[in-house]
Amino acid sequence: MTAITVSGLRKAYDSHEAVRGVSFEVQHGEVFCLLGPNGAGKSTTVEILEGHRRADAGHVEVLGFDPARGERALLDRIGIVLQSCGLPPALTVAELLEMHARWYQRPRDPGEVIELVELRDARDTNVHALSGGQRRRLDLALGLIGDPDVLFLDEPTTGFDPHARRQAWSTIRALCAEGRTVVLTTHFMDEAQALADRVAVMREGEIVAQGPPAELGGRDAAPAEIRFQLPAGLSSGDLPRLGSALAFDGPTVVVTTEHPTQTTHALTGWAIERGLDLPGLTVERPSLEDVYLSLTEEVAA
Repeated sequence: MTAITVSGLRKAYDSHEAVRGVSFEVQHGEVFCLLGPNGAGKSTTVEILEGHRRADAGHVEVLGFDPARGERALLDRIGIVLQSCGLPPALTVAELLEMHARWYQRPRDPGEVIELVELRDARDTNVHALSGGQRRRLDLALGLIGDPDVLFLDEPTTGFDPHARRQAWSTIRALCAEGRTVVLTTHFMDEAQALADRVAVMREGEIVAQGPPAELGGRDAAPAEIRFQLPAGLSSGDLPRLGSALAFDGPTVVVTTEHPTQTTHALTGWAIERGLDLPGLTVERPSLEDVYLSLTEEVAA
């Protein structure tokens, strides 16, 4: 059930090794997300998977094919949504999709795709008159028109407002429910958290961590922070013994614990017995963004 296999992938530009021994697999029906700062090697890796670049070393298969050979049998089964692409400005949305549909052996119905990406009100609008968000939805529609088994999405929601981003996420989830495989690159951590089954973080041409978003970098086992504000008239000395590190962030009490369930129970039980409220009470483990920044901080420095 493996859709994509990458093993020992390497690619250099002159003396700069952009990708250094990258290995991963993507399963059928999975959303696999590549994260990393600019220059980490994400784009080069994806371009090799798409067949736009040749690897210097390593093994790559997409749906059982070597993408570097550019075989029509593979090209008919993949869809690509680039960060930006030039489109004929004088064609309407419907005309452009109908033209692209002719390039594939088993295209989706253009009208169905227009509905799927929510461009029904712009189907007869010329490309040059589309808003930025509408153009991005058109890019997605062009990636879907060939009814691909594997879809490559490069920053698919750049320029979208929050509502449009959530709509795009719903579209991507619907595609995966049909059994499609998605390879996603994004700089939005909430997008990776919402969509990805697995995430790989790249740094300086290497994968430094990969796994489900909830487990990446040990998120699921990392100490949690319990935050709340002390009720009026109380000090930290009035709190129960929690067996955890306690600190202050301004007026907020921060309890760091490896046992958040038990610690929260002890704290809230103490408050209930005294008829107290704990304003702003939250319990959080490190976010995906926290883990990402930790994994890539050497680059940021």
